[in-house]
Amino acid sequence: MKACVMSDDSHFFSWDDTRDIAHPGDRNHTLAFAVEHFLNCAKEAMKSHEYFAVALSGGSTPKKIFEMLSSPSYSGEIDWGKVFIFWGDERSVPPTDPDSNFRMAMDAGLKSLSIPPTHIFRMEAEENIAENAKSYEEKILEILGSRPFDLIMLGMGEDGHTASLFPGTKALEEKVALATANKVPQKETWRMTLTYPCINSARNIAIYVLGKSKAKMVSQVFLKSHTHTYPVSLIGTPHNKALWVLDSEAADPILKKKPN
Repeated sequence: MKACVMSDDSHFFSWDDTRDIAHPGDRNHTLAFAVEHFLNCAKEAMKSHEYFAVALSGGSTPKKIFEMLSSPSYSGEIDWGKVFIFWGDERSVPPTDPDSNFRMAMDAGLKSLSIPPTHIFRMEAEENIAENAKSYEEKILEILGSRPFDLIMLGMGEDGHTASLFPGTKALEEKVALATANKVPQKETWRMTLTYPCINSARNIAIYVLGKSKAKMVSQVFLKSHTHTYPVSLIGTPHNKALWVLDSEAADPILKKKPN
């Protein structure tokens, strides 16, 4: 169990050599757990090396996490001046577009926090995406040096994708780069995304999966025999496990099958 996971949490268990599971309960309990986990990771990082570097995710669950983090109940828990914010993926839209992951996070409350503008690094995916992906990797290396991200936040699509690592796409094969441009035929677009080498090196990897609509894919990912069928299945390694944060509805198919 990693240090920023609450050690007394009775809803935490190890699934296999690459995945741990936390299922705190209903949606509200799970969101509260996710926020506490985020803050614990930040406090641990700041104690270790004076800053907290996080890569954010898009989606409705992270949006709620950002709203909670920026609320009076939580916003005073950490020194936001020591936070460096990156993104795990971005759509090929400008930052003012409603579909922008950057805009979502800022509008959800992060712009109200005392994060220095020089600590916020959006993915510029609206043009020159391949060139800008290389620049994004350079920025990560410039800011973090040899250290990995302290936390990478992820979700899971109903097709088993995570970040913008979609089934059958070229980015799944990347072995070296930290960020890449990824053509996504099923969406008829390009995306910028962090890669497996980057994600799987993070000190903490959190995959948030909430709601009944995700239960079928959770069952596929955890209970079916397959080899690398779903991109999300390759998140986490024996040396650096991923933490799946599931609410009761999403976790239902696997709770009766959990390892002893």
